[in-house]
Amino acid sequence: MACRFPGGQDTDAFWQMICAGSDMVREVPADRWDVDAFFDSNPEAPGKMTTRYGAFLDQIDGFDAGFFQISPREASRMDPQQRLLLEVAVEAVCDAGLVRKRLLRTRTGVFMGMMYDDYARMQSEDPARIDAYTASGVGGSFLSGRLSHLLGLMGPSLTLDTACSSSLVAAHLACQSIRAGDCEAALVGGVSLMLQPQTTISLSKIGAQSPDGRIKAFDAAANGYVRGEGCGVVVLKSLSRALEEGDRVLAVLRGTASNHDGPSGGVTVPSGKAQEAVLRHALEAAGVEPTEVGYLEAHGTGTPLGDPIEMGAIGRVYGANRATDDALCVGSVKANIGHLESAAGMASLTKGILILRNGKIPPQINFDVPSPKIDWRPPIRVSTSLAELPRGKEQGVVAVSSFGLSGSNAHLLLGAAPTPVDV
Repeated sequence: MACRFPGGQDTDAFWQMICAGSDMVREVPADRWDVDAFFDSNPEAPGKMTTRYGAFLDQIDGFDAGFFQISPREASRMDPQQRLLLEVAVEAVCDAGLVRKRLLRTRTGVFMGMMYDDYARMQSEDPARIDAYTASGVGGSFLSGRLSHLLGLMGPSLTLDTACSSSLVAAHLACQSIRAGDCEAALVGGVSLMLQPQTTISLSKIGAQSPDGRIKAFDAAANGYVRGEGCGVVVLKSLSRALEEGDRVLAVLRGTASNHDGPSGGVTVPSGKAQEAVLRHALEAAGVEPTEVGYLEAHGTGTPLGDPIEMGAIGRVYGANRATDDALCVGSVKANIGHLESAAGMASLTKGILILRNGKIPPQINFDVPSPKIDWRPPIRVSTSLAELPRGKEQGVVAVSSFGLSGSNAHLLLGAAPTPVDV
């Protein structure tokens, strides 16, 4: 497992940052775009955005092309999202204790989420810059294809775009592929970078962006989300194969599910019924009772519409038959690092794995007054301080949700890694 998130250049730094309750949102840096030129508090102002903020990575232009045996010219035509993903994927492979020779020509799949293509727009602004490397440099399929090529992997290789749920849907499909025998292992991840202002302008027009630059998930003052950047990659295998091959197991994906909202109030309007269905499907697939789950990492974007719908579905599924003194703790890492869009699922999954491994639930920041739009009658709580993860008969189970703006939803259940046995 490896990551690059705002304030967390690796999993250790990421864990320390969220446990400290840090907020990594800042004003848009000058090397992305001139925020003064594009900001206007009036949402009707043409060509303007209603926020000055985001959660950004540093030094996204750096890349060791020689390490990947890529020429400097070809590297310059590659979308920085491609370059970043290659680096993080290799880090994940190393963290898993794997070497390239062991992976070469194996049926290892690659399932990656990517949503926006700012770099492709930048390349097309000057046709004179287009060369033989442009198509492979900005094409979405090459995000996964190049990684499969460089590591010599011969399993399925897919780049997925289900909007904000892309990387968690990728995890679901990777699990399905492993179970079906299409691949024996998989690299799963997502990446998102903000290189141009157009997407933030568009999201401002639909009222999704928080004007004050704070994601206040589940709070009465919730007023939208803040975009963020990042990349995360995990290595998946069947548990039996991982144990047989002596791999270090961080957690077990007990069950996964994915669906779509279908008919709702609009293509970007979430459906509580669909969310409830995907939660129940994942629990069924995992063979887990709702009361066994000790923590749920919610989609939690901090929007006045989305949070009440999501919490309603959580309450109906996880709150039913739950004792009042055993309230389910719910949180959202988006308050710390912004909404990473196509990499958001990986941020949530990484947090869930770290919660299981450390037995702690990080504090939810920017939560002061519970939203009156949310039904708090089911036994659900939000912890504003570092808390212990409840350990039941299953040694702790964590749920993770990721819902796409396009209506595509994913939910999964994580279980603790098996205790190593001395032989």
